[in-house]
Amino acid sequence: MEPGDAARLGPGRAARALPPRLLLLPLLPLLLGRGLRAAASASSGAAAEDSSAMEELATEKEAEESHRQDSVSLLTFILLLTLTILTIWLFKHRRVRFLHETGLAMIYGLIVGVILRYGTPASSGHDKSLSCTQEDRAFSTLLVNVSGKFFEYTLKGEISPGKINSVEQNDMLRKVTFDPEVFFNILLPPIIFHAGYSLKKRHFFRNLGSILAYAFLGTAVSCFIIGNLMYGVARLMRTVGQLSDKFYYTDCLFFGAIISATDPVTVLAIFNELHADVDLYALLFGESVLNDAVAIVLSSSIVAYQPAGLNTHAFDAAAFFKSVGIFLGIFSGSFTMGAVTGVVTALVTKFTKLHCFPLLETALFFLMSWSTFLLAEACGFTGVVAVLFCGITQAHYTYNNLSVESRSRTKQLFEVLHFLAENFIFSYMGLALFTFQKHVFSPVFIIGAFVAIFLGRAAHIYPLSFFLNLGRRHKIGWNFQHMMMFSGLRGAMAFALAIRDTASYARQMMFTTTLLIVFFTVWIIGGGTTPMLSWLNIRVGVDPDQDPPPNNDSFQVLQGDGPGSARGNRTKQESAWLFRLWYSFDHNYLKPILTHSGPPLTTTLPAWCGLLARCLTSPQVYDNQEPLREEDSDFILTEGDLTLTYGDSTVTANGSSGSHTASTSLEGSRRTKSSSEEVLDRALGIGDQPVSSRGTRLVFPLEESADSPPACGDGAAAGVVRTAASPRVV
Repeated sequence: MEPGDAARLGPGRAARALPPRLLLLPLLPLLLGRGLRAAASASSGAAAEDSSAMEELATEKEAEESHRQDSVSLLTFILLLTLTILTIWLFKHRRVRFLHETGLAMIYGLIVGVILRYGTPASSGHDKSLSCTQEDRAFSTLLVNVSGKFFEYTLKGEISPGKINSVEQNDMLRKVTFDPEVFFNILLPPIIFHAGYSLKKRHFFRNLGSILAYAFLGTAVSCFIIGNLMYGVARLMRTVGQLSDKFYYTDCLFFGAIISATDPVTVLAIFNELHADVDLYALLFGESVLNDAVAIVLSSSIVAYQPAGLNTHAFDAAAFFKSVGIFLGIFSGSFTMGAVTGVVTALVTKFTKLHCFPLLETALFFLMSWSTFLLAEACGFTGVVAVLFCGITQAHYTYNNLSVESRSRTKQLFEVLHFLAENFIFSYMGLALFTFQKHVFSPVFIIGAFVAIFLGRAAHIYPLSFFLNLGRRHKIGWNFQHMMMFSGLRGAMAFALAIRDTASYARQMMFTTTLLIVFFTVWIIGGGTTPMLSWLNIRVGVDPDQDPPPNNDSFQVLQGDGPGSARGNRTKQESAWLFRLWYSFDHNYLKPILTHSGPPLTTTLPAWCGLLARCLTSPQVYDNQEPLREEDSDFILTEGDLTLTYGDSTVTANGSSGSHTASTSLEGSRRTKSSSEEVLDRALGIGDQPVSSRGTRLVFPLEESADSPPACGDGAAAGVVRTAASPRVV
C-alpha cells in the first residue's frame, strides 16, 4: 500500500489500514506509566506487609521476653523463701538464736540484689525523653502516636532532673521492683489478720489498759517527739548545705508516724520459743498489734492536714483539730467495719449448714476476712485497722461456729500466709537496697533518725509505765520496761508505709532511712534478745497458761487437780476493769446471738422478747447438758468470788478457812451463797445448775493453818497442793 493511497482513504480508513504495531506506538508512554505505577504500588504493599509482619513478630518476642522475665522475678522470690525455710530449719535444729528468720530473709535478699545490680547486663536501651511543655500536670495514662500507631503508657512517678540519665536500663531490675499497692492489698492483710485471729485473749485482756496506753498515747508521743527532733535535724542540714530540696515540718511528723510503728517479730519469736514471761509477751505483742493500726491512721491524718491560706505548711488550729477529727473518724469507722464484717460472718456460719461442707466454710471465712481490708480501703477508711478487729471478732465469735476441720484449716491457712508474706516482705527489703531507683542517702538524717527513735521510745515507755504502775497491782518492773525499750524494732509496717509514696525528695530520704533502721533493729537488736533476757533476769521456760508469781514472796500458788487446772489465777488484780464491764453483756447477749454457746436468750432477755429469744438461740445451747467452758471467765472473778470445797474444810481465796459437813455428792454439798457469789453466778449464767469439776488456782499464805488441807506428795515441796477429791467452785 502506498502512502498516497492512505491519504485518499481518509483518516478513519487510513488508521484501520495501518499495521497493529504502528498503532501501539502512541500508547506506549501511557501503558508504561500505568505499569510502573502498578509495580511500584505492588512492591510498596508488599513492603508494608513485610514491615507490619516484622513489627508483630518483634512485639510477640518482646511479650515473650517480658513473660520470661516475670517468671524469673517470681521464681527469684520463691527460691529466696525456699532457701530461708531450709536455713530456718537448720537454725532451729542447731538451736541458733542470734539471727531470726526475718534477718535471714533480708540477708538473702541483699545477696540477690547485689547479683541483679552488678551481675546482669543492661538489656533495655530504648528510653527517650520527650518534651511536653504545653502540659502543666502529669497524666496517669498517656497515649502516644508513633507513625500512626497508638501506644499506652502509665505513670510510674516523678524523676528529678539530675537523675534523668541514671534511669534504670535493666529490665530485670524493673521487674523485681513491685508496685507498693501489692504490699498493702496482698501482703499486709494476712499478716495483720493473723495477729488478731491468733491473739491470746487471756493475757491480752489481763493487760488491756496498759496495752491501750502504750499503743495510743505512746505512739502519739513517739510520733511528735521524733517529728520535732527530725525537724531540727532538717534545719541543721539546710544550714550546712546537706539538704538539696524542700523538707517541711509535716514531712517530719509523717516520718515520726511511720517510724513509730513497731514490729518486734524477732523478739516475740524468741519469747515464744523460750517461753518467756507471758505478761511481758502480752504487753509487747498487744502494743505492736495496735500501734501499727494507730501509726497508719496517724500518718493518714498528717497527710490530710491542710491549713487555710497560701502557706500550706504553717500551723493552723482549725486544720489541726480537723486532722484530729479525721484520726478519730477513720479509726472508729475502720473498727466498726471490721467488727461488723466479723459479726456478719458469725451469723452466716451460725444460721446456715455450712459446717457440713468444711471446704465451703473455710473458703467463705477466708474471703469475708480478706474482703474486710479491701472494703475499708474502698470506703476511705484504713484496711489495717478493719482487718485487725475483724480477726479479733472472728476469733471470739465465728471460730466457735466453725466445724472442727474448718477451725484447723483457718488457723493453719492464715499462719502459713502470715509466714510467707512476712518473709517475702523482709526478702524484698534486702533486694530493694540495691534495686530501688530513688534512694537518697543522707548520713546526717540517718544518724539523727536513730537518735530520735531511741529518745522517742524512751519517752513513752518509762513515763507511761510509771503512771500505769500507780493503778496496777502487778507492777511493770524495771526489767520489763528495759526489755520493752530494747524491743522497739521496726519492720514490715514501717517499710510498707514508707514505700507507698516515694514521689518527693523528702519521701525518698524517709524510705532509705527507714530501710536502714529496719536492717539495724532486726539484725542487731533482734540478735541481742537472748543475752538481754538473761541480763535482765526475765523468766523463761514459763508455761503460757501458768500465772506469774505474786509480787509478795510470802504467797504461794495452790493448784486444783481437775481437768481445767490450767486456767488462770482468778484474782482481781489480773482483771482489766474495761473487760469486766464488757464481759457480762457479751456473755449474756452477744455470745448467745452470734454463736452456739452462752446461756439461752430466754433466760437473759425480758419475757416480752420470748419469741425473738427462741428464734436467735441456737438449739445446741439447749442440748448441752453442762455449761460450755468460757475462756473469758478467767478475768471477771474477784478475790472473794472463789471458794474451794475440800473434805470438810472450806478455804477461800483470801486464805481464811472454816469447817463444815460436806456430803459425798456434788449436789448435796450446796451452801448459801454470798452476795458476790450470786452476782458472779448470774454473770456466768449458771445459777444453781451443777458445775462440772474444774481445777482452780488459789493464792494462800506460806504459813500453814491448823484447818488448812494437808500437803501431799511432791507438790508440797514445789509449793503446790493437789486435792484428793475433786474441787468444787461455787
